Amino acid sequence: MALKLRRLSKALALAGLSLALVQCGPQPSQAPIEQTQAQTRISSLEELLIGGRLVVLTLDGPTIHATDADTSAPTGYEVDLVRAFAIDLGVSVQYEVMPDIDSLLAALDAGDGHVAAANLTVTDERARKYDFGPAYRTVREQLVCNDSGPVPTRLDRLAEARIVVLEGSSYRGTLEDHARRLGGLEWTEANGGSAMPLLEQVQADAFDCTIADSHLADFARRRLPDIVVGLDLSEEQSLAWAYDSSIDGLGDALDTWFAGAHATGFLEELDERWFGRFGDFDYVDVAEFINRVETRLPEYEALFRLAADDSPFEWELIAAQAYQESHWDPDAISATGVEGLMMLTLSTAERVGIADRTDPRQSIEGGVTYLTDLYGRVPDSVTGQDRLWFALAAYNVGMGHMYDTRALAERLGRDKNSWADLEATLPLLSDPDYYPSLRYGYARGYEPVAYVQKVREYRALLEAQRL
Repeated sequence: MALKLRRLSKALALAGLSLALVQCGPQPSQAPIEQTQAQTRISSLEELLIGGRLVVLTLDGPTIHATDADTSAPTGYEVDLVRAFAIDLGVSVQYEVMPDIDSLLAALDAGDGHVAAANLTVTDERARKYDFGPAYRTVREQLVCNDSGPVPTRLDRLAEARIVVLEGSSYRGTLEDHARRLGGLEWTEANGGSAMPLLEQVQADAFDCTIADSHLADFARRRLPDIVVGLDLSEEQSLAWAYDSSIDGLGDALDTWFAGAHATGFLEELDERWFGRFGDFDYVDVAEFINRVETRLPEYEALFRLAADDSPFEWELIAAQAYQESHWDPDAISATGVEGLMMLTLSTAERVGIADRTDPRQSIEGGVTYLTDLYGRVPDSVTGQDRLWFALAAYNVGMGHMYDTRALAERLGRDKNSWADLEATLPLLSDPDYYPSLRYGYARGYEPVAYVQKVREYRALLEAQRL
């Protein structure tokens, strides 16, 4: 059976990424865990490896560091990054959670941690005081507001909104820059480690707007459908880890590891896991999804989990696909006769041994069996997430048309193993300049593109709801 497409951190614990730094120290028998021993000041990477412990300064926040309600283990976008880096080093992790950004940077100054991993923006002021590793993401600072109140869409309208921002953040400097140009701009600052609580207060209409990095705003909008982005307040800025430059070799280790993380596609996959891939934001669709997570999903979640146990897929992916198919309605039926939670055709149901397509358990088992079969038939040269998107597209349009798409992509000089290139090629299946020359002929190729897009969005929405 193919490697289960579980949360990326679990996959990495098995795979280890095999980057250059794996030779630097002993390999752990399992993924790094939180430690609580007191920190001892070190002066070199070699000492860190001998000690076997990476001390990470961080902040509370759902995309930074939080505690999983089911396992009590640390979770977060930064936690997944740290875990992968620590696995390559062969060390365990000790997290030191700071109350706010100022405290985190002060602790780094004092040598209380080896790296500061907390979605830190590399501002000019910070770069003058601290050493940073390579950028792992670029973001824009965005004004995020409750859509029922004033939503400034131009800088000269900022003064119309009640704005609260995170104290000690780069957002304060951004507002100060705009205030010098505009004049008359006021705001309030609130202490904390993440902008997420402020976004939740915007949702609750406690004040009009706050500022958040674009990736956090995207993450929050999956959970808080009343918030909207008014405008970008900055150009693209880099996120990176600050580190203790007195530890000889640590900067080089970060350079090497992040170069590999970029090259292997790890960072891209991690972004997919945490932030998904969203097209135009649809308030009605997201609000309806959130409602059905509460009202419909509980009836079927155990069935999704059970089906996932014997498949290459995480249960959230299966649930997301079922929502795209039927909105979790077991009685759903289309004009063409496909029906049930997974909207199986009669011939597909017979092929996978399903007698009653309207029975939720049978429908889910049949749909997962069919998707697993498609996943196994994807050419071996298609790997990683691309393989999953290929299989999902085949579920929608048929494997024959996907083989045609590969052939057409190759004919056009595109990469037939890349979903990005196949995504651009699929719409040509309805173009009379192309489909007559293809084995399986005409298909509405834009439909599997939209299908995969929506499944990815719903999976990201679901995972955001469960955090």
